[in-house]
Amino acid sequence: MDTTYYDHGTEAERWERARMFFDARDYAAAARVLVGLVEEVPEQTGPRLLLARAYYHSAQLRRAETELRTLVERDPVEHYARLMLGRTLQRQGRHEEAEQHMRLASALAGDFERL
Repeated sequence: MDTTYYDHGTEAERWERARMFFDARDYAAAARVLVGLVEEVPEQTGPRLLLARAYYHSAQLRRAETELRTLVERDPVEHYARLMLGRTLQRQGRHEEAEQHMRLASALAGDFERL
């Protein structure tokens, strides 16, 4: 498969292209763009989080989990990554493991009623 289109352009252009694919609900295409971008700028949260979301929405749950665990390891108080990790684990039927991330995400977001 020719990936030239997905790899073409500056980081900013590819970020915008990935967001357009994501907004159009073409999650697989968004992921193809984002994989290269994440490899180039692994320290940036935005592209990796959007990649995890693209994987989640395209039912590539193990890949989503891998990206989300990287984010949570790097930034333990990133509440949205924790929430997404919890939801990803729930979709995999790993409810007990998911609960700890869901509770922590709620606490980090200031939603103490869920606790």
